[in-house]
Amino acid sequence: MKMKSFLLAMLLIGGAFSVSAQDLFFTKTAKVKFDCTPANPVEEIEAVNNEATSFLNKATGDLVFAVLIKSFRFEKALMEEHFNENYMESGKFPKADFKGKISNLSDVNFAKDGDYSVKVSGNMTLHGITQPVTSDGTISIKGGKISAKSKFTLKLADYKIDRPSVVADKISEKATITIDAAYELKK
Repeated sequence: MKMKSFLLAMLLIGGAFSVSAQDLFFTKTAKVKFDCTPANPVEEIEAVNNEATSFLNKATGDLVFAVLIKSFRFEKALMEEHFNENYMESGKFPKADFKGKISNLSDVNFAKDGDYSVKVSGNMTLHGITQPVTSDGTISIKGGKISAKSKFTLKLADYKIDRPSVVADKISEKATITIDAAYELKK
């Protein structure tokens, strides 16, 4: 399944990048955290996926993420089962992806160590629905290594992810997504 994820990501970027060997950065271990804990929680509703694939073209600012839904891990197995079967329907919608661009790429000096605030805009496909997403983030450069972080919120209803009335007060209507990716030069 991991190889399938990698091949999918390669297909996603196939037309999106005009690639120089020194411009394309890659990771298959990006961390994506999903948190749907409500304001007054009975218990935390969060999961982590450490197997997201991402490509960053530092010349164009193109950014792609591909995430297998079944790779999210919850603290409780039953919660993970409900997440996959009842909410995300991961058998029917096995992946989520984001295709976008850093809109203020000129503010990032990839040759100089530092933290750079960025704005990323693109399209998120989740649960079979594609929606525009804009998020703030940080690109960090340290010793020539590139990492990226972002945190944003998605409304579950925008992606037709239902919260049954029986558990509506136990699950937030919004999901907070946290991204942490460390890139390497694509060879």
